[in-house]
Amino acid sequence: MTLLKKTILPVLLATVWISISEFVRNEFILKHYWTDHYQKLGLVFPAEPINGAIWGIWSMLFAIAIFIISKKFSLLHTTLLAWFVGFLLMWVVIANMGVLPMGILFIATPLSFLEAFLASLIIKKLSNTPN
Repeated sequence: MTLLKKTILPVLLATVWISISEFVRNEFILKHYWTDHYQKLGLVFPAEPINGAIWGIWSMLFAIAIFIISKKFSLLHTTLLAWFVGFLLMWVVIANMGVLPMGILFIATPLSFLEAFLASLIIKKLSNTPN
């Protein structure tokens, strides 16, 4: 029961939050940036159901990473490390590949930080790790 309550539930709820946050940000707020940028590159923005499933897996892996980080660090440090690992490194890679529309960063940066913070908070509170 403790495993379910202090490990699986926090990771599952953080995964749900991350998935909702990613979906709203990328489908409703930033979709036109992505599709316009890909169109200028002569590409089609990947929006097939399999892409959504892969983002669901990414959300779960991000939540697991946050859970692991939260065991050793405060809420602030967990948030900062999670954001760095989950977003900053990803943006460096996709910018290097030329597929990151730089215009999204003004909107995506604060929203992604909020996403990392709330996921960290969910995990910290539900797993009863010290802040």
